[in-house]
Amino acid sequence: MAKILVTGGAGYIGSHVVKLLGENGYEVLTYDNLSTGHKWAVLYGDLIKADLADKETLRKVFKEFKPDAVMHFAASIVVPESVKNPLKYYRNNVVNTINLLEAMEEFGVKNFIFSSSAAVYGIPEKIPISENAPLNPINPYGETKATVERILRDLANSRDNFRYVSLRYFNVAGADPEGKIGFAYPEATHLIIRALKVAKGEIEKLEIYGTDYPTPDGTCIRDYIHVMDIAEAHLIALEYLLDGGESDVFNCGYGHGFSVKEVVETVKKVTGRKFKVIEAERRPGDPPFLVADNSKIKEKLQWKPKYDDLEFIIKTAWDWENKLKKKLLD
Repeated sequence: MAKILVTGGAGYIGSHVVKLLGENGYEVLTYDNLSTGHKWAVLYGDLIKADLADKETLRKVFKEFKPDAVMHFAASIVVPESVKNPLKYYRNNVVNTINLLEAMEEFGVKNFIFSSSAAVYGIPEKIPISENAPLNPINPYGETKATVERILRDLANSRDNFRYVSLRYFNVAGADPEGKIGFAYPEATHLIIRALKVAKGEIEKLEIYGTDYPTPDGTCIRDYIHVMDIAEAHLIALEYLLDGGESDVFNCGYGHGFSVKEVVETVKKVTGRKFKVIEAERRPGDPPFLVADNSKIKEKLQWKPKYDDLEFIIKTAWDWENKLKKKLLD
C-alpha cells in the first residue's frame, strides 16, 4: 500500500484524515510541531514532532520514509490573528509550504494534496461558488491559501512529474462519529464550537455578528460540512492522483447552507440546553452567503458525502465536547 506523509496530522482535520488512511491500509507518517495538534489524536502510524521550518529534519524524513504522496494540513488558520500578525501567516503558510515542496522535489515525490479554504474567494459575486470564481481573499489567511494555490499551479505547469489536488473547504464541523478524535484547538472561533462551549458553560455568551443581512432571518448563511466527509474527499483525491489524475482544484461543501440563527437553534435542540445569545454589530468582511457549488467533486471524483445533516454534525461535535476535557487531562 502507498506511503503517505501527512503534515499537520495531529490537528483537527488532519487527524481525521490520518484515521481514515489508517483504516484503509495506507502506511502513514505524521509530521507536526504540536503547536495546536495533539499526540493522542494520531491514531495510526508514527508521529515526528518537528516544524516545517526545520529543513534538516524534513529532508531526513523524506529520505528515510520515502512517501508516495504528501497531504499538507500544517497551517495557521485563525483569521483575526492573521490580520494582527500577517508575517506569522506568510512564514508558516507560504514559506514553510515552499520548504515542503522543495523537499518533495529533491526526493522525487510527485503527488501533493493541499488543504485550502473557501477564504480564497473573499466576498463572492455569485452563489453557489464554483471553482472558476475569481480568487479575491479579504484577509491575510485567505491570501496565504491563494498564494500557495498559485505556487502549486506554477510548479505543476513547470514540471511533468508534479501533480496536486487543492481542496477548498467551506465550514468544517463535527467530530469522528466513533468519538475517538475531534476539535481540540486552544481557541474556539467557529460558530458551532463556540455555541457548544456556551451550552457547556465554558463561555458566558454567544455573540451573533449582524442580524440585518439580506437573508431570510437576517443572519449569515454558511455551508457546514462534516469533518469525516472532508476526510473522505482527501482519500478519493489521493486515489485519483495515485491513479495518474491531473492537477485540479475542488470545492468541499454540501451545496446548501444554514443561517447563524438556525445553527444556534439546532445546538439548543441537540444539547437540550438554553444559553445566552447576544446580537452584536456586523464584522467587517463577512459575506451574507458562503455556499459551495460541489458539482465538480461529485462528478469528477465521485465524492458521495455521508453526513449531510446539521443535527448529526452538531451531535457528533457535542458528544466529543463532553469527552474533550478528560482527553486533554490524559
